[in-house]
Amino acid sequence: MDALALEAKGAKTDSPAAGPAPVKRPKPPKKAKRIVYFEVEILDARTKEKLLLLDKVEPTATILEIKSMFHKSNQHWYPARQSLCLDPKAKSLKDEDILQQLPVGTTATFYFRDLGAQITWAKVFLAECAGPLFIYLMFYFRLPFIYAPKYDFTTSKHWVVHLACICHSFHYVKRILENMFVHRLSPGTMPLRNIFKNCSYYWLFAAWMAYYINHPLYTTPYYGQQQVKAALIIFLFCQLGNFSIHVALRNLRQPGSKVKKIPYPTKNPFTWIFMVVSCPHYTYECGSWVGFTLMTQCVPVAFFTLIGFIRMTVWAKGKHRNYVKEFRDYPTLRSAILPFIL
Repeated sequence: MDALALEAKGAKTDSPAAGPAPVKRPKPPKKAKRIVYFEVEILDARTKEKLLLLDKVEPTATILEIKSMFHKSNQHWYPARQSLCLDPKAKSLKDEDILQQLPVGTTATFYFRDLGAQITWAKVFLAECAGPLFIYLMFYFRLPFIYAPKYDFTTSKHWVVHLACICHSFHYVKRILENMFVHRLSPGTMPLRNIFKNCSYYWLFAAWMAYYINHPLYTTPYYGQQQVKAALIIFLFCQLGNFSIHVALRNLRQPGSKVKKIPYPTKNPFTWIFMVVSCPHYTYECGSWVGFTLMTQCVPVAFFTLIGFIRMTVWAKGKHRNYVKEFRDYPTLRSAILPFIL
């Protein structure tokens, strides 16, 4: 019976009455969306003079791309030197801002300001660190015209002076190498005229400290070798701690990522201070200079340490406030720079 039913079903299917199988018609191609191009006009923010008119600019173009177009017709004003805004007195637009998302029509007007010659942050930090390194060595080797002629190219008789030179040089060589291989620096720039203001703080203090530490009449610390050895331990401990925090902060984000995360302690014991401090790299930095102050027992070093602590406290408090605003679950036990105090 089953075989007969199958044969009958097959015959019914193969019969002419069933008709041909329906043919699937291809879907008509989708019509391409019509792109509405923008016309971009760039005026001088001060004189309102028309500098450039860009026709057929794609709506997805960024401000950085518009700056690059402007640069092609005005080689003097490279993108980092340009400031584009929607109003002569308004804030500069960000490079990542997209044209079609700005409050402009299909004919957009931007006002241009010249920011002056720029320098990358990598070069700024290199200048800040390389200057003190070489300036200190000039005093250490007692080059002419620094001390009395009879002391030219002589060396100090105190071993702590040589140790201080090693520690000071180690600190700035470490910072240079960190800037090259550890830190992920912002691609932004700084006006070249500001580099003298930034560098003068480090360069002048380095000269002031080095003059007294390497002076022929320098006197050793009051408690002698015990004080110097204890200070050296503090200095090295804080230098290792500072480096560990920088590595931990680097590993917190992937290259190119802008996602901010809360830093937490890692397996490295030097990072455990994250449990109570938001900016431990500043804590360790201050600790290093406290150790250097005890090692040299020099007033200019103590003054530099105090000024540096004040500056880093301001920076740490600002970063701590940003952490608290950005993350609702930010640990409440943390302080800005000193555990449970500040």
